This record gives sequence, structure tokens and C-alpha cells, in this order.
Amino acid sequence: GQSNDLVQKYRDILKSAVVMQEDEAAYILLGIENQTDIHYAMPVRNMIYDALQYGKQVADTAASHRRNDKGSKKQHTNGEYLSGFYKEDVLKPVVTLVIHFGADEWDAPLSLHEMMGTQNEKLMHYVQDYQIHLIDPAKLTEEDLKKFTSSLREVIEYIKYSKDKEKLSRILKDNSRMLIDREAALVIKTITNTAIEISEKEEKIDMCKAIDDMLSEREVKGEIRGIEIGELRMLVKQVKKGRLTIEEAAEDAAMGVEEFRNVTD
Repeated sequence: GQSNDLVQKYRDILKSAVVMQEDEAAYILLGIENQTDIHYAMPVRNMIYDALQYGKQVADTAASHRRNDKGSKKQHTNGEYLSGFYKEDVLKPVVTLVIHFGADEWDAPLSLHEMMGTQNEKLMHYVQDYQIHLIDPAKLTEEDLKKFTSSLREVIEYIKYSKDKEKLSRILKDNSRMLIDREAALVIKTITNTAIEISEKEEKIDMCKAIDDMLSEREVKGEIRGIEIGELRMLVKQVKKGRLTIEEAAEDAAMGVEEFRNVTD
């Protein structure tokens, strides 16, 4: 019925969210671009993502037991067989991060309790709360970045500087860590809409080379001519917000007005 449709809807959205697997945890990264994407029921939405992710882990564990238990002599209780999750099985923690790029301040609730109409303390003591982990890349300091684990740090750092072309090219060039896991590169590609090629075969992606390849390919096509992605996206945004005329933006991008229009369509 209706709750199944709801779960299906979230499953579909979850497919487009990016899940980064590390040894210790799975991270779900949700990129929120602007005010219209701010979801006033975000705590509920994130709770469902997490629950689906845990449900998937249990189902995957059960499926792997079914595959591998055929010749096993090990005895399991009825409860273990029924759930498909054995006493010694463990879950990997799931962390959902909401990455907010909007120029506007986030003004939606950050927890489930904030969404509740009742403030009855006795009752609320028994109601599980659910907090959103909200990340505003622009506001993160270098110290904040250090708190993230390795590949997650590179992803957040890239996202933080994706609009500042000088900083971005500096972190790409000076940073030996920019040889990153394929999964981390996919997260960057999805969340920042960077049109980089990510090879199926490579386990590690050289972000510096991937960006250079993308820019030189665009130059060959006459699309961009040496202007970097972050700068172009920023100019388009300024035009949309009415802060620049299209003529001024085209001049800043060292393009003709028509050419600028074509690139930004």
C-alpha cells in the first residue's frame, strides 16, 4: 500500500544519492543545491535512508549465508535461520551527511524532535530523536576538514573549493592525496556536477589529470578555452541572480555573448 510506495520512492532517491563504503562505515552523501531543495522533513527522510541502508545490509548478509551455508556443519537456531542474521553477524555503521550548497541559510529543522508538535517532556523521553548532520562546505575551516576520515576529507575539501578555481587548482596540484579511490571520485563527480571521466578499471583516480583532461577536451571543442569549471558555474549563477549582465559575464569568461550562452545552456 502507501507505505510500500513511500519506501520505493526513497529507494529510488537513494540510488541517486552517493554511498561511500569505507572499512569502518558507509557514508550516504546528499547534495542539496538551493533553497527549493531544503526539505522541511529532512530528519524523517534521512532516517528512512539510514533504515533502508541497514535493511540492505541485513538482506545482503542473509543472501550471503544462503549462498555459503550449503556444506556448512555449523548449527544455527531457528531465530537465526528465520532472520538470516546470525548471532555473530554485525552491521556497519551508516552516516548520512547533508551537504548544503545553497546561498541561503538552512532554516529547516535539524532534528526529529524539532518537528514534533508536543513538548511533553515525559513523552519525548521515550521518542527516539534523529539528528541531521548538516555540512555547509563554504563555512568549514581547515581544522574542521581534519576531522573527516581520509577519503571523505578529500571529497569534502574538493566540494568546499569547487567554486574557487585558484584554491581548487592549488589543492589539486599540491596534494599527493588527490590520487583518490574511485568511489570518492564518483561522489565528487555527482555532487559537484563535474564532467570528469572515471574509468571502470582503475581503483584509484588521479583527480588532477581527470580535470586537466576534461578542460583540454572542452578547449579542443572550443567550448571553454582555459576557463575553469568553478569560475564558469559562478558566472552563470551571478547572471541568474541578476548580479551580472550576460555581456559582463561573457567578458569575464573571455567569450563572445553567444558562445557564453551556448556553454551555459
